[in-house]
Amino acid sequence: MHAITPHIWHDRTAAEAADFYTEAFRDVREVSRSHYPTEGPADFQASFAGAVLGIELEIHGCRVAFINADDTFRPNPAAGFMVHVDDAVAEDPRGYLDGLHDRLVEGGTTLMPLDEYPFSARYAWVEDRYGVSWQLFLTPPDSAPRPSLVPSLLFCGPAQNSAAEAVATYTSLFPGSEVGTVATYPTQTGPAVEGAYMFSEFRLGRGSGGPRKDPWITAMDSGVDQPFTFTEGFSLMVRADDQDEIDRLWAVLSTDPEREQCGWCRDAYGVSWQIVPADLDDLLAAPGAYQRLMGMKKIDIAELRGG
Repeated sequence: MHAITPHIWHDRTAAEAADFYTEAFRDVREVSRSHYPTEGPADFQASFAGAVLGIELEIHGCRVAFINADDTFRPNPAAGFMVHVDDAVAEDPRGYLDGLHDRLVEGGTTLMPLDEYPFSARYAWVEDRYGVSWQLFLTPPDSAPRPSLVPSLLFCGPAQNSAAEAVATYTSLFPGSEVGTVATYPTQTGPAVEGAYMFSEFRLGRGSGGPRKDPWITAMDSGVDQPFTFTEGFSLMVRADDQDEIDRLWAVLSTDPEREQCGWCRDAYGVSWQIVPADLDDLLAAPGAYQRLMGMKKIDIAELRGG
């Protein structure tokens, strides 16, 4: 299975955010850090020359990356994370969840207050100071094992009521995918039609580290009208094995040519993807590779190599 890594867009605050999450979560390590080139950056990136380009963290075994850029995009609650806290994550799950909530909400916004709900003995939904959405669950010990951090997609606005179609599309693309729990709306609920996905979870392929590292994602249709929808502020990066794999994924996931750049594309539901070679970091180490990448939409590995 190709690695799928959520990427968060930051307005010159990627390093600050990485430090913030390192302090908030108990199990964090930095996986990688890259910098903008000091020579030959694109004109619009001239002010970033030599600055941090991206940072990738592993939080409770799950990788999340932070892009250091400008204010073009910002994440919003249409895409964020579910955080499953249980005794496999912390000896004091409730205490850890409460402390994590208090840290993440500093300078942020409460979307659903920390409390007991029918679906969780302890739950909160917050948007942190960087616009990243976190749903915190106290997970029962007998629950099926899942990664601690799970990307979560809320289909609303132009994407309203398309969660089921999107899940079918995504799982068709990756061999070994699986649809897990699905709950549907029994009747029309706000903008959600009868039969729309109240909640669903799906696995894109299978990871190599057991169920706690399998690439699970959740998807649901909003039951209330929302003032936001998907943006490039939150994207999913797929590291593909070769050019054939890039071409195959791109043919389905890229539906808006005006949104294509440097391996980025937007699918029919508005979700942003990055389809890149698995060895992208090595490829970009070659002289002139970064400049060649900036001129691409779909990545051409041969061209990126300068061949």
